[in-house]
Amino acid sequence: MAQKSEARLAKIDRLRSIRRVQIEDSKPARFDDDEEEEEGSHGSIKLRPSEKNVTEDQEPFMGFKVRRKASLHRDYKGDYLDVPSNSFLMKLIGKQGDRHVLFADKALKFTSSGKMKRRILLITDFAIYIIDPETDTLKRRIALAAVERLCLSELSDNFFAIIVPTEYDLLMASTRKTEIVTLLVDATKSMSDYELEVVFSNSFEYNAAADLVKEVQFEEVEGGVKTRILRK
Repeated sequence: MAQKSEARLAKIDRLRSIRRVQIEDSKPARFDDDEEEEEGSHGSIKLRPSEKNVTEDQEPFMGFKVRRKASLHRDYKGDYLDVPSNSFLMKLIGKQGDRHVLFADKALKFTSSGKMKRRILLITDFAIYIIDPETDTLKRRIALAAVERLCLSELSDNFFAIIVPTEYDLLMASTRKTEIVTLLVDATKSMSDYELEVVFSNSFEYNAAADLVKEVQFEEVEGGVKTRILRK
């Protein structure tokens, strides 16, 4: 058991080194805050971030900015949004009986149709909250007890999938991926003495919707990591 834990921690440590992420296909990425989902096309999702179609606040999540060596070893802060000063967020988690905020930051969420949307990812000791920062709307709440496993590549990208068998899964991207995974594993173990499974693979599937399965493929290329999201 100790050897497995050491191996998992060693893999997580490798995630600290962030390099440029490329998402390959023929059409520009769509950064759309409209909540109405569209039917996705078969095959690869049409994504190709570039300096023209990635806004300044989205750029860090997609790996375009080179991080200084010192930032690779920074201490975890947890709450990057100062949640106690945000009355909406405090009221939101208070309604659910949550009080202890483990993590809060902005991230990118991938919809079932392939759009990338800016979201607040907030984690308490009981649940994961996905919040629209533009409208102050709770989009989803996932109980930690409902999470079966986390899926990540073995490379230095920003993607991670939260697998929720009783609902549908969640694919996100964040430069704080290592911190998020570590907190989720620790919180689950503290709450239920159950050790959340973390799966490392350069190809994994996730349920983008109840009836839609997609596969994420990662490939190490010169200068970074190329990522493909395919419809099964």
